Amino acid sequence: MLTDDPHFWATADLAFDRWRDEAPVHRARTPDGGTVWVVTRHADVRAAFADPRLSLQRTYANAGYSGFALPPALDANLLNLDPPEHTRLRRLVNQAFTARRVEHLRPVVAGHVDRLLAAVDPGEVTDLIGAFAAPLPLAVIGEFLGADRLDQMRSWTDALLAPGPHQLWTPRQAVAALDDYIRELIAERRARPDDTLTSALIGARDGDDRLTEDELTSLIFLILWAGYETTIDAVGNSILTLLRQPGLRDELRRDPDAVPAAIEEILRLSGPTPLSIRRFATTDLVIGGERISAGDTVMLLIAGANRDPAAFDQPSRTDLGRSPNAHVAFGHGIHHCLGAPLARLQLTGTIRAFAERYPAMALAIPDSDLAWRSSFRARGLTALPVVLMPSRSGQ
Repeated sequence: MLTDDPHFWATADLAFDRWRDEAPVHRARTPDGGTVWVVTRHADVRAAFADPRLSLQRTYANAGYSGFALPPALDANLLNLDPPEHTRLRRLVNQAFTARRVEHLRPVVAGHVDRLLAAVDPGEVTDLIGAFAAPLPLAVIGEFLGADRLDQMRSWTDALLAPGPHQLWTPRQAVAALDDYIRELIAERRARPDDTLTSALIGARDGDDRLTEDELTSLIFLILWAGYETTIDAVGNSILTLLRQPGLRDELRRDPDAVPAAIEEILRLSGPTPLSIRRFATTDLVIGGERISAGDTVMLLIAGANRDPAAFDQPSRTDLGRSPNAHVAFGHGIHHCLGAPLARLQLTGTIRAFAERYPAMALAIPDSDLAWRSSFRARGLTALPVVLMPSRSGQ
């Protein structure tokens, strides 16, 4: 069973390894009572990412499907569409979401890393989720989109991803607030265009084609969600990896050029998204020997595929020389994550800074006491108490 029990994440990789070793496909139940097929092995997961018989559109779901749904104004995004609609939308978005636009954020990321670390008191216990991993992507995505009201954004996204009795917002209220805010942002950028991604999306054209208002709203919602929420987890997991592996930290300090390889291994082993978004079979099909009926829900176990010994030698080992590294942390095929370059840019700034500046940093609590988010969809810490020491004694 897929679970929202936060204690699950302490041993999740062992569980995922068992699933993969036992069978290529499992029938599982989600916390909301739904049933899904979970594909566990690397070859099958990669093939499923690219299989047109597995649709992202809920119109193909059988009558028993009950999952998270957004109102139509926020639903017209790349995670809910198949070709040709997906192809059209991605073509327009690619005009705005360019490698050059992301690269221009490199000094912005470096500046925010410096600012956030300057506020940390060496030798004091610091929660690096609250002090660094959350505010970094929030500041970066805010500048990327030209968004403000950043302090409210995490409470909105938290209410959607992991609703609970202590949330300030209900999911319905959070959706309404996000919708209102994004439409205000679009109206402001339409009235006063600038060099942000929001303005670029408004101006994207393909002949006479352009993004509709709902498409604009949905896309900015998706970029906010994915560019912020999942990056918090990716940044936090990368810092935890350095804490757990001081030898890796030392190696990266000696050889900063190895940071890109370290990022790919961290994404492979501790990626923020253990399962893909749900897909629906458009016809009867067979995956891993299991017959899946039209309308059934399928999820791809990214975390299991990325530790598959059939695809990776010594899969549980962090290997900076691993080449090729065909992990699927950002998906595969036409639905490969649009924001992957932006996530990698922030991970680069994070890992370089922590490896270089804090060779003696350490967890302030036992590893077993770390608190994980209560969502089977997200691998991320709620807090990361750390003591940051700039040097080892005697150095």
